[in-house]
Amino acid sequence: MEITLIQGLMLSVMAVIVGLDFFLEAFFIFRPLIVSTLTGLILGELETGLKVGALIELAFAGLTPAGGTQPPNPVFAGLMGTVLAHTTGASPEAALGLCLPFSFLGQYVILFYYSAFSFFMGKADKAAAEADTKALARINYTTMAIVSLSYGLLAFLCTYVAQQPMISFVNALPEVITHGLEVAGNILPAVGFAILLRVMMKAKYAPYFIAGFLMACFCTMPNLLPVALLGAIFALIDFFSAKQRKEEIAEALANADVNGGGNSNVGI
Repeated sequence: MEITLIQGLMLSVMAVIVGLDFFLEAFFIFRPLIVSTLTGLILGELETGLKVGALIELAFAGLTPAGGTQPPNPVFAGLMGTVLAHTTGASPEAALGLCLPFSFLGQYVILFYYSAFSFFMGKADKAAAEADTKALARINYTTMAIVSLSYGLLAFLCTYVAQQPMISFVNALPEVITHGLEVAGNILPAVGFAILLRVMMKAKYAPYFIAGFLMACFCTMPNLLPVALLGAIFALIDFFSAKQRKEEIAEALANADVNGGGNSNVGI
């Protein structure tokens, strides 16, 4: 299915907003699940957007910026994954593999801006030394505008202008490659989740992980809502347990102060 001019413009505006959010990390609407869902809503294929976004979100779960490094761009992954599934009829798994080059493109563009924006550092240092808050604000607004508008321009070029070459390219791919992309698309979410667990997994969280695994793999469920509710239950248990431990510690410290004060008075 083709993308109309209106849809291309709407996707461009959406890319401006979520790209700015990715730059500021304010509301986290730049995550692939949100971007893919919004893209599917604009293209009239909300279900496709949800399916593609869920796969890409898992694949990108453990990829976060650290220091000066920049992971593959989640905005273009979510955007182009749904666009490719919509325009070429690719499966969500194959769309995950096809969207990675666009994700790398976004990564390189952001890295370029991080280097190019060093031009503003001298001006920012001078404005800070002179306590010129208006100049600092102009520098920040300028860099934010450059980044967000670049997202919009790239999104329009990739989704609307280049859609016919993309369709022709995907349709020309041999079956062995498209099948390989589907296999890779099935593997990448597991890899992304494994990267996340490598960072977050601790011994005290193992019971929660095992319980969720058992429910997801061995219990018959129409959807993942029971797993989500179980996670909410575990979160509440942990919250109230931590609150109770805090109260017990405070009470123990108060009793220690009272007993210590009494002994000192007796000694005197």
